[in-house]
Amino acid sequence: MVGSDENCQGVIMASNVQGAGGGKVTMGHNRRALSTINGNIVEAPAYPCKVHKRNGITDKSANGVKNPPIPIHRPVTRKFAAQMATKLQQPTVTKQPVQTATDRNESEDRIIIDVEDYKATSDYDPVPMFVQHTEAMMEEIDRMDAETEMEDVEETLIVDIDSADKKNPLAVVEYIDDMHAYYKKTESSSCAPPNYMEQQFDINERMRAILIDWLIEVHYKFDLMEETLYLTVNLIDRFLAVQQVIRKKLQLVGVTAMLLACKYEEVSVPVVEDLILISDKAYTRKEVLEMEKLMINTLQFNLSVPTAYVFMMRFLKAAQSDKKVELLSFFMTELCLVEYEMLRFPPSMLAAAAIFTAQCALSAPNELSKTCEKYSHYTQDQLLECSRLMVSFHQKAAIGKLTGVYRKYSISKYGFVAKCPPASFLLEACF
Repeated sequence: MVGSDENCQGVIMASNVQGAGGGKVTMGHNRRALSTINGNIVEAPAYPCKVHKRNGITDKSANGVKNPPIPIHRPVTRKFAAQMATKLQQPTVTKQPVQTATDRNESEDRIIIDVEDYKATSDYDPVPMFVQHTEAMMEEIDRMDAETEMEDVEETLIVDIDSADKKNPLAVVEYIDDMHAYYKKTESSSCAPPNYMEQQFDINERMRAILIDWLIEVHYKFDLMEETLYLTVNLIDRFLAVQQVIRKKLQLVGVTAMLLACKYEEVSVPVVEDLILISDKAYTRKEVLEMEKLMINTLQFNLSVPTAYVFMMRFLKAAQSDKKVELLSFFMTELCLVEYEMLRFPPSMLAAAAIFTAQCALSAPNELSKTCEKYSHYTQDQLLECSRLMVSFHQKAAIGKLTGVYRKYSISKYGFVAKCPPASFLLEACF
């Protein structure tokens, strides 16, 4: 600010200098001349300021008369140039130059030319741009409305199967979806490889089928829970997948697996002597306990696995099935337990395909409901291969030596569902 006052003083002092004509140059004329000079210098833009009273410097003239504050232009000095260089380094907002009348006329002429060019080219597109945009927007809105309507229709077809159990603490409605999502995620790692029999040198698929068919009868005679049977078969397959067994010990593996499954699932566990007796005393108590120790260590004490049973109960609820559909579905899955080739299907698919096949057998032809698709995460096309195999097993269930499942489901306790005609049309239908 001091530098500014000094510059202003320099302007005032310049008023006493003699002009070129010999007369005194007045203050007003001198200021206008400096303004003109400073305006012609490119490096020194106009810097308006007013002379104020600061630090003893007055704004009075030499004769003592107080002058009104007159705007002056700051002359170019080294200090001023340094200040301007500093300001130029900072971002500034440039002002648009003021157009003169001539510039405005030229600008209007250019605008007129642009409009004429636009009119000349607009003949190729008779529809205005805003009309095209509006039509595209309306088409997008119609498409979104159609999708929303379809979603609403699908939602109305899907039933909330847990709504009736919200007040039942044993149904754990808050966690049931998360639990089954975890079952679905871990089922592949909880099953035996579908080709594990290749590493066995003394047993084969046929021997495995005979063992499981016999265990289904033992399970029925001991009146055990359904979960126990599915876990027994899972333990046998997982153990045989990592441990080679001679055929003489295969029945011991089956009996021991059932003992472990009973200890995990049952409230009242059969004693070892009962299992030895049912196996015609082929093994001793010591052999059973040693095999139990070997199996539980080989399986690393992992008995908590999702079998087809847990998926079956959930999917039956989604299918809103009656008792006959439920019994026929379990008949289908137990037929699959005997067959070694069915190990290539995950337990959740076995359960969903069994329910679909049972529905087709009892109310031909049938379609998988939207509710079943939602809770099973399978479509009808995904289940067809597995369902057709089940139909073929159903057709020959009463033929041959392995008829334990057929005889079990041919009594009144199980509704004689084994005698229901199979859904043979699935073998011929093309979906």
